[in-house]
Amino acid sequence: MKRLVIIVIVLLSLTGMTVYLNQHSTTAGQLVSIDGATMGTSYHIKLVAADDWTVGIDELQAKIKSRLAAIDAKMSTFKPDSDISRFNSNGGDTWITITPETMLVVNTAHKISTLTTGSFDITVGKLVNLWGFGPTVNIAAMPDPNMIETLRSQSGYRKLQIQQTPPALRKTSKELYLDLSAIAKGYAVDAVAKLLLAHNVTNFLVEIGGEIITHGNKSEQHPWVIGIESPQVEQHVVRKRLHLNNVAMATSGDYRNYFEHEGVRYSHTIDPETGYPIKHRLASVTVIDSSCMRADAIATAITVMGEDKGLAFAEAQKIAVFMLVKSDNGFIEKQSTAFNAYLEKTED
Repeated sequence: MKRLVIIVIVLLSLTGMTVYLNQHSTTAGQLVSIDGATMGTSYHIKLVAADDWTVGIDELQAKIKSRLAAIDAKMSTFKPDSDISRFNSNGGDTWITITPETMLVVNTAHKISTLTTGSFDITVGKLVNLWGFGPTVNIAAMPDPNMIETLRSQSGYRKLQIQQTPPALRKTSKELYLDLSAIAKGYAVDAVAKLLLAHNVTNFLVEIGGEIITHGNKSEQHPWVIGIESPQVEQHVVRKRLHLNNVAMATSGDYRNYFEHEGVRYSHTIDPETGYPIKHRLASVTVIDSSCMRADAIATAITVMGEDKGLAFAEAQKIAVFMLVKSDNGFIEKQSTAFNAYLEKTED
C-alpha cells in the first residue's frame, strides 16, 4: 500500500502575488495559500480570490481544517474511535456499523479491487505493518516467512463482507485489517474540492500528500502547472510538466520509501498476491482521472501490477497513465494512449 510518498511537486512560481492567511482580506485575482497538516502528511491549497466567494479567507480555512479532521477521524488507523479502527479491533464476525462517508470510500476500494483482480486491496494492513511500512519505514529484521504466508492467506478483499443499509462491515477472517492509506488521501482531495466549489471558489489547486486536483486556472492566461518528479533519490528534478484543468492526478512510487536488508532493497508497496514487496522495475506511476480517490487507488494497483500488465490494464480501461521504468541507464518513460493528450499540450 502506498504510504506518504510525495513524488509530485506543484510548480507555482509563475507570475502573481501570493496572499497568506495572516491577511484577512483579499483582492479579486490574488493568489491565496492555505497550508496545514492532515492524515500524517501535509496539505497545500492555492486559491484565486474572487468577489463572489460566499465566505472569507479565515472562515474558509476553518472549514477546510474541520472537513479534513472529520475525514481523518473516520478513516485513520491511528485513531482508536475511527470507523476503521473499530473494525480492525473487532476480533469476531459481527457486523460493525460505519458512517456513510467511510462506506463510500470502502465501496470504491472494493470496486477497484474487483477491477484490478486484487492488485489494489485495502485488507492487507497487517502485511503492511509486518513489513514495517507505517508513516516511516521501521523494521529491525526480515519478517518470518511463515507469518507472511499466514497473513496473506487470511487477508483479501473477498474476505470483507459489505452491508449497504445500514452501512456495516464484517470479517470472514480474524486477521482482516483495513488500511485506507492508498485511497483516503485522494478522497480527501475530492472532498476539499467539493467544499470549495460549494462556496463559489472556482479556481483552485488542492494537494494532499502528493495527490492533486485542479479546477479552473491560476490566472486568466496561466493554467495550473503540475510537475512529475524524476525518480532520483538524491535530488528533486521535474521530469514532465502538465497543464491540468478540472482533473485529478495521483502518483505512486517506491524510491523514497523502502528499506535495505543484506544488500537487497525492499519496496514499501506490498503485492497482495504474494505478501511480499514488489520486485519489478516500475519506479513510479502517475494516473489522471476525474476523481482523485480513483486516481490514488489505481496508481497503487498499477504499481503492484508492474510495467507490462499495468500498461495493458490502462489501455484496456482507457486510463491516462504515465510510467517511469528503471533501466540500466536511468529511466524509460512509457504512457497509455489516454495520457498522450496531456503530454501533447505541454510538449509544444
